[in-house]
Amino acid sequence: MLLVLYFCSRFKPITRLRYCFHRTQIFKMSTYSNWSKEDLVDRIKQLESERVPSQSQKGTQRSLLSSSSAQAQQRAFHFASHPRRKIALKFCYSGWEYNGLAYQTSPTPLPTVEGVLFDALAHARLIDPKAGYEGCGWEKCGRTDRGVSAAGQVISLWVRSALGTVENPGSRSPLGEDVSESEPNEVPTHRSIQGTPSGDDAFGYLDLDDEEPTQTTSTSISSTSPRPELAYVTILNRILPQTIRILAWSPVSPSFSARFACKFRHYKYFFSAEHLDIPNMQEAASRLVGEHDFRNLCKVDAGKQIAIFTRKILKAEIISVDGDNTTPKMHVLNLVGTAFLYHQVRHIVAVLFLIGRGLEQPSLMTSLLNVHEGSEEARDGETLEVVDRKPEYQMADGLPLVLWDCGYSEHDVVWRVDGHEVQPAGMQTTAVSIGDTSSSSEDGRGLYHLLHSLHARSQIFTTLNRHFLEAASIFFPPPWTNTVTGEIGVQTGGGVNYEVPLGGGTSRKLAQYVPLLKRVRLDSVETINERWRLGKGFRRENRRKALEDTGEGDE
Repeated sequence: MLLVLYFCSRFKPITRLRYCFHRTQIFKMSTYSNWSKEDLVDRIKQLESERVPSQSQKGTQRSLLSSSSAQAQQRAFHFASHPRRKIALKFCYSGWEYNGLAYQTSPTPLPTVEGVLFDALAHARLIDPKAGYEGCGWEKCGRTDRGVSAAGQVISLWVRSALGTVENPGSRSPLGEDVSESEPNEVPTHRSIQGTPSGDDAFGYLDLDDEEPTQTTSTSISSTSPRPELAYVTILNRILPQTIRILAWSPVSPSFSARFACKFRHYKYFFSAEHLDIPNMQEAASRLVGEHDFRNLCKVDAGKQIAIFTRKILKAEIISVDGDNTTPKMHVLNLVGTAFLYHQVRHIVAVLFLIGRGLEQPSLMTSLLNVHEGSEEARDGETLEVVDRKPEYQMADGLPLVLWDCGYSEHDVVWRVDGHEVQPAGMQTTAVSIGDTSSSSEDGRGLYHLLHSLHARSQIFTTLNRHFLEAASIFFPPPWTNTVTGEIGVQTGGGVNYEVPLGGGTSRKLAQYVPLLKRVRLDSVETINERWRLGKGFRRENRRKALEDTGEGDE
């Protein structure tokens, strides 16, 4: 014990206190062997009582947790503190990965493109998720169904901006370079984004500021040191899955609408030329150009109560795909129009396949457009039948269909990547810099390499599947044969005489073929619309009004 006190006197006060206490405890423990059972039990109880926190300590812990939670809420992002601007986004997506473009209120087996894109915008704090689609003025150019892809889809919406020009309606530029202050919104709760990269690098260009601006903070752009705009392409592509890629963005005016400002929509439908008469298909496609009534070449959506089915086709051609070295060669239908009806392109392709197989003549296309006497002119030697109701036939598959482009006036839209404007012809960047380009060039290269990699892997799959087919042909000869009359698309064996292609590698096998104009006709458009109004549509309208009266139901 004397030795312990000697060492304690040699150390600093705090160190000495700790050391002496530690050694004292050791000496106490060494004497436990002489303690009675009752004393040992009492000692254990004493030690256990010292380890259990008191009620006051528990209250202190709870207050600390609630205090940290309150601080986190205080640091929540305030959309009202940041300026907004209206922009247009051009993007592509693989349709087979999604349940269509449009967001659905009911559960879907696959995610929707709009749903994933909305979540990415909310995750990047570019829009307020609590305000929903209406809160950001969301508009899309063209709707695509499940399985249909897009290479140039366009949406317009209001997003957060790094520029702080106060809105002045009298000085708005044609492309909407002005930026307005955000309207007050509730603090959002971000949704979970699949495929979001971890780490701070994922938000390197978000330019986030969780604090409200002080009275000395200016929201206008300094003329001497302009602040670069947010890198919208880079930000979103770092969050979105690889099957959705943002290609470009454009500033637009506050009144711009991606849907109604569109001048034309260009669709492409890819197909193999195997066992198809391409010249006949080309002649039939040429009859689509101009203004026609397409009620027999679409699906009637009674819910929209459409009564006018006249649409204008600007271009309709079938050509071989450039750079395709497969045998038989891939071809594509290029269809350009100002507007399209529901499933119009897929119905047109289905009729073209019938003509390409030699089951119908090109004059069938004109007959289907001849909805009343004199609406279409017959070509030399042809007799047109009036087809006021749609015959029964199956539309083509959606996989080969792609919304290739949406056209706008150059006064409304000037596409740009992060840091550079983009010329319409050739998609080449100009020499005009628009802010910091340190990240945009890297992102551009990454985007191109990603899409190039996906293309290369697809070529590998194509080659493998072709070799699988060659290996199987040794044991299972191809069933295709030509008849004595030379008809295209006739099979022998198994009771199947016709195999009508439907696109995307699908087909319909028939024992006999019934000409299209001799098939059962569907109800007229007027009958379909009236039945909906008096049936399901009427009941749905009554339920909606009842929910509004009781204050229940989704908004």
